[in-house]
Amino acid sequence: MQTSDARLRILAIDDTPANLQVLAAALVTDFRFQIATSGAIGLAAASRTPPDLILLDVMMPDMDGFEVFRRLKADPTLQAIPVMFLTAMSSMEAEAAGLAMGAADYISKPIKVETAKLRIRNLIEREGLRKDVAEKKTQLERLAHYDPLTGLPNRALLADRMSQAMMQSQRRGQRLAMAFLDLDGFKAINDTHGHAAGDQLLVTLAQRMKEALREGDTLARLGGDEFVAVLLDLDELDDTTLILNRLLTAAAQPVLYGETMLQVSASLGVSFYPQAQMMDADQLMRQADQAMYQAKQAGKNCFRIFDSEQDRSLRERHESMQSIRQAMAANEFVLQYQPKVNLRSGAVIGVEAFIRWIHPERGMLPPAQFLPMVEDHPLAVELGQWVIACAVAQIERWQQSGLNLPVSVNIGARHLHRADFVRCLREQLAKHPHVKPAGLALELLETSAFENLDHVCEVIAACREIGIQCALDDFGTGYASLTYLKKLPVAQLKIGQSFVRGMLDDPKDRAILKSIIELAAVFELQVIAKGVETVGHGVKLLQLGCELGQGYAIAHPMLAAELPDWIANWRPDPAWRNVRPLA
Repeated sequence: MQTSDARLRILAIDDTPANLQVLAAALVTDFRFQIATSGAIGLAAASRTPPDLILLDVMMPDMDGFEVFRRLKADPTLQAIPVMFLTAMSSMEAEAAGLAMGAADYISKPIKVETAKLRIRNLIEREGLRKDVAEKKTQLERLAHYDPLTGLPNRALLADRMSQAMMQSQRRGQRLAMAFLDLDGFKAINDTHGHAAGDQLLVTLAQRMKEALREGDTLARLGGDEFVAVLLDLDELDDTTLILNRLLTAAAQPVLYGETMLQVSASLGVSFYPQAQMMDADQLMRQADQAMYQAKQAGKNCFRIFDSEQDRSLRERHESMQSIRQAMAANEFVLQYQPKVNLRSGAVIGVEAFIRWIHPERGMLPPAQFLPMVEDHPLAVELGQWVIACAVAQIERWQQSGLNLPVSVNIGARHLHRADFVRCLREQLAKHPHVKPAGLALELLETSAFENLDHVCEVIAACREIGIQCALDDFGTGYASLTYLKKLPVAQLKIGQSFVRGMLDDPKDRAILKSIIELAAVFELQVIAKGVETVGHGVKLLQLGCELGQGYAIAHPMLAAELPDWIANWRPDPAWRNVRPLA
């Protein structure tokens, strides 16, 4: 039975081996000693079995020690072996030359065994310490660049790999993909089975996912259950899809932990490089991270590709929200008021309030240019509350000047469906106790009113108790169900301006108008037409039995300060005075 010899190996190259016999005998306990009698023999022996230390005589025939040393250092497999020169006492220049070349130490001839033993042991200890330092340095470098649990590249090494991959992508003209992967259900594994089970799951899945990639691709662990894959040289989207599906499959395979089977899935988000705009690695990762959350929302265990157009739209919307918030803080919004009149008598029955944005760069903007941006945002409620507050305050100012003019305001769906809508309305009226609630009216879009009919009916009923009447705006453009109309306790129908504008040329629009007017009469509701833009519109409406209207043929929306003068000078068109309803 063979046993391994743990002693260090020393190769002595000297053309006079008798010089070394005593030294070899003295070191036999701790070292295996091999003697070569020439430089050529020594080089061959070292190549066959690299020793731990070489003792090298300087003065040898054929090939001296310096030449042997040069050849040792030129050989990658031998160059790290420490070398001690053997020199005669009188050859101080040789000693200096050897040390200058990189020799580890020297032993003088004739050899003093005890001194030589100490020098060799000291050298071995120094080399051992050097190896320890080198190993620790290697360990530190690995810790700095690799995840200690999975052995995958960490965030720092990923950044370097990504930088190289992006440069390579530009040189080769091929795309790369960054895939951000988050495990689904990993927290439950940790909470239920403990961190040791979670760690084992991460290690196993990391290896499986790494094997699912191609040579040259990179899989890195960011921390926790988050990983990033960098996929190189992609020609087609199908190439990416294939790899992503392999990653999803690898992540979803069960892992045996003791007698327990652990299983999770993964959500993947992907971004590509290059893109139309300049992009750095951090931006790519944010895009992939955003797409990963979309995969989570889509049900998990799937991937989503970052949509730059969608992202641009979201960023623009966010910027718009910020601009609108700033505009509110800077008091850039105002209300304009459009009169509502009796076409036949000319009586001004009220006004409708419209919000306007006095933009510092684009001038006065109508609501169609900014309200759709906030329609599904909490900011829509803030704007709606601002409009109500301004309208109620204006009613009070007009009352103080002797003008009693009802004001109607438009209420958006998000605002209307808030649970505290009526309470906030009461609070606004309470701030202006001299304003009669009947001076304020609410206009509700037909489409928003029918989203939650029961709730809207409760809101309208609560408003009626306060004394506020509600109108159904743009009637006929949405559901227009008789059942809904019967249930909604509104006081007025406002005919959508699309029907009014087209009624002079389109018999179907006229028929719709006639039906709405007759329907309002059946339900005992007041009816008013929007979009009265010509004298002819007014004539036709009166013929159909609708006397109330608003539109450009009457007046454009105007500031509150302009309204008293307009009312004082307003006269209905003479053509409207004697129009009789058609039989």
